[in-house]
Amino acid sequence: MRFIGLLLVCCLILTACGNGSKSNSSDNAHAAHKPTLDVKLNVTGNQVTVTVDTDMTISPEHYGKGRKAGEGHIHMYLDDQNKISVTEGQHVFSDLTSGKHKLKVSLHNNDHTPYDVTETYDFDIQ
Repeated sequence: MRFIGLLLVCCLILTACGNGSKSNSSDNAHAAHKPTLDVKLNVTGNQVTVTVDTDMTISPEHYGKGRKAGEGHIHMYLDDQNKISVTEGQHVFSDLTSGKHKLKVSLHNNDHTPYDVTETYDFDIQ
């Protein structure tokens, strides 16, 4: 009976100690922050004004530099063309052709690594 009691106490102690793995706190801080993304499109004539609302700090002064949790810039892709890096909360695409268009907007760290926050929008130019 004493053996079972001792075994039970050992199991409780081991359980309380956790899994013993350690991780880098800066990695955890980065992984824990997933910014919000809300995009508004305003189509006027042959242009679209894209307004991005996010809780990520858009940081032109740190663009292309080291990663800092909660900070970065925006990538936009119009009609699957080359990326446009945006360091402001608003961007205008002008002189668009008539017809259907697709805009992909994604949030990125200062060093261009993605936050894995992406939205795609369809719109028409008359």
